[in-house]
Parts: sequence; C-alpha cells; structure tokens
Amino acid sequence: MQPIPGRTQPVRIVLADDHDLVRSGIKTLLSMLEGVEVVAEAKDGNELVSCVEALEPDVVMTDIGMPGMDGMAAIAQIHERFPQVRLVVLSAYDTVDFVKRAVAGGACGYLTKDAAPFELEQALRNVMTGGSYFSKLVTHRLLQPGEPTIEDELTPRQIEILRLIAEGRASKEIAFELGLSSKTVDVHRSRIMERLDLHDISSLTRYAIRKKLIQA
Repeated sequence: MQPIPGRTQPVRIVLADDHDLVRSGIKTLLSMLEGVEVVAEAKDGNELVSCVEALEPDVVMTDIGMPGMDGMAAIAQIHERFPQVRLVVLSAYDTVDFVKRAVAGGACGYLTKDAAPFELEQALRNVMTGGSYFSKLVTHRLLQPGEPTIEDELTPRQIEILRLIAEGRASKEIAFELGLSSKTVDVHRSRIMERLDLHDISSLTRYAIRKKLIQA
C-alpha cells in the first residue's frame, strides 16, 4: 500500500469474521499490503469489542452475521466508545437496509466479500485519510430505493411464525409453542407467502436469513 501522508507506523487492523477460512483468506490479503498489520482476530462481536478495548487499533474490518453479538451491535458499541477507530464492514450482505444500518451505527466503509482484492487497499487508504469507501456494488444499491423492512411487510405475529418456520419447525410444533391451532398456523403461513410473493419453505427461509430473523 502506498504510504499515507504524515504516517510512519503501520495501519493496525482488528479483523472479525466467524468463519475461520474466510478470516484467514482476508488476513492473507491484508498481510500482502505494505504498511498494514493485522494485530488481532475475532470470531464474534463480543470478542471484537474486547480486542478493540485491549489494542485500540486504527481500523476494524468486520463481518455482520456473527453469533452472539453481531457485527452491527459491535460497530455501534465501538463507535460510541472508540470514535477514533475507523469501522469497515466486509460482508456477504449487500442490501440497502444493511448498508444504511451499518453507516448509522458508525461504519465509514462497506465492502462485499466478492469485492476485488485491490478494493481492500483502496478502502483502507480512504478511511485512514478521513474519508469513506463503498464498493461499486454497494454504491449501486444505495442509489436504488430502499428495501422494505420486515416490519413493513409482516405483522408481529407473522414475523414470529416466519421465524419458527425458517427454523424448521412443523405447524403442530409452532401451534403448541404459540398456543394456536395448527389450522391457524397454516392460515398465517399462507398469508405470509401471499404478502411476500414467496411460494415454498426454502424461499421463506432465505428471506428470513436476509432479514436477519435467523442466522444462516
């Protein structure tokens, strides 16, 4: 990486992703950049916050979908407590609502995991010089109308039932847990499918994952 004006020390990065192989691959790419040092790795939001507390890095690069405290919550907490740390999201999620939530929480950069390797360097240079960086795909998403939230599309009861369906629960199990009849659950499921224009369980499950209703 080309030297950053006025800086003599390496850019210190904490990297967070719950998938070991993904995290290892990103770390390898970062280690190839001159003047960059990955000082710690984290597998979830709680571990990420602890690393930032201990090391106070220059940059955090984090996934969003992680167990326990997710990336969104970690970003908000780090931004509030350590506003000098530059926060960059590196995620498979590229919908407008995710990007806007990340920025509202304090992120100044957002890359998708299929971004070209050179974008890592460009993102680091931009955020370290006080700017921001959003990949071309993310920028394109931001220029499109925002995707409705799950609360815009479904009632609280439908959201509750959708979550259980996406977790693989049968109608009888859902009915027992919620104190409903199986027939009522089936009616809710039909109305959920109609509202979302989705027509099978796998599509409902993908929707639930996209909306962060369940973990992938």
